[in-house]
Formats: sequence, C-alpha cells, structure tokens
Amino acid sequence: MTEFTDRQPVRQLGRDRGGYYHVVVLATVVDEFPKKRKTRFLCTLEDQLTYPCGLNHLGDGNFFIIISGKRLKQVGKELDDMINFKLVEDPNPLGVEMPEILTELLAQDNILSAQFQALTMGKKRHVIHSINRIKDIDKQVNKAINMIRQYGGV
Repeated sequence: MTEFTDRQPVRQLGRDRGGYYHVVVLATVVDEFPKKRKTRFLCTLEDQLTYPCGLNHLGDGNFFIIISGKRLKQVGKELDDMINFKLVEDPNPLGVEMPEILTELLAQDNILSAQFQALTMGKKRHVIHSINRIKDIDKQVNKAINMIRQYGGV
C-alpha cells in the first residue's frame, strides 16, 4: 500500500493520556505499508493541510495520528466533526527536515556524526525538535552536542 484515505470523526483521548485530538488507523491498515508500524507519514487533512506524523499506540492494538487543535482550526474542524484524511509514506526516512546548523556541525565532527547516525530515528527527531526551539545558534550547537553525546553514551 502506498497511501490510505479515510473519513472519520475527530476524537480526543482522555486527559490522563494527553487529551490529544486524533483519528484512528487500524493495525490491519498499518500492516499494509512496507515498514508496517515503523512507518512515518505525511498526513493531509481535508485536501488542504499536510504535515509529517508518526503512529501512536491506541492501546487496543490499533494506532492513532495526532491532530493539533491549531491544525483542526486551519481546516475548520473540531471535536466529533467528520474529517477527511490521507496518509502517504513520508519519503524522508527521518520524518523531519535536518536543520542547517546540525548538518554543518555533523560535517565538521566525524565522531559526533557517527554518534548521531547510531541514534534511533526517534532520538534523532528529538534532537532536531529540541534545537529547532532554540533561536541562538551557539545554544543550538551546545544543545545538539550535549544531547547526541548523552544519547550516544559518551
């Protein structure tokens, strides 16, 4: 399978599970994709808004895709509204764009680059998301180095 399209009501998890808005993706659907449960997706809502996402365990063997409140507003939907969505396997194996500062840092330090490459995809994404929140370049560099070394066990 290369893509999946569905129409479902927007649901919300209980507050004890984060309260996320979401749509459900059945395990049988996920297993049709080549990478199965490790698939990263591009999710398109209402043929208007596309964003990268991953699967989260629902707890009953199935999965869900998180939809932020901001994204729901952008497509004019809210809790319990029916929403059209399409999932396509993300061609970027990392699922996020590599920041220029991290690309340059890894190009200059072979040891750090090897440590970064040895990280799981989830830890790589966490490093990227963490440094993207920081505006100061020096602080981005220091945060990236510290996180990669921490995760890499150095």
